[in-house]
Amino acid sequence: MFLVPTTHRSPAFARSLDRLFDDAFFAPAAPRARTALDVAESDAAYTITVDLPGYAKDDVAISVDGNTVRVEAKASRDADKKDGERVLYRERSVSNFARSFTLPVEIDEAASTAKLENGVLTLTLNKRQPAPAKRITVN
Repeated sequence: MFLVPTTHRSPAFARSLDRLFDDAFFAPAAPRARTALDVAESDAAYTITVDLPGYAKDDVAISVDGNTVRVEAKASRDADKKDGERVLYRERSVSNFARSFTLPVEIDEAASTAKLENGVLTLTLNKRQPAPAKRITVN
């Protein structure tokens, strides 16, 4: 890197240098897309809404471990080309998504449901009810 001495430093020159270093050297190689997620709570359950456009229900996997929820989606679109046609450029071939979050209360997996409709995944995660206290009689 060469340093060029200047007798005066104009604001435009300073901005162009800042922009050069910000954009060229320190920018990430590819921007990470973050899928929108909403969480609502009622007395009995949490309702999570996740935008997953372009994914089929077979592409989505949901796992629950205690109070940690993980949503994963992977779609690989096969080349749907016609006879005599060749693909020149493709960006839509493979897409992956993974997001995990922790809720304040453990989840009852058996009573929870998931629905994917029009690219929106809706999870209804029922809260695990604490076991009632039991009394032990002394003999």
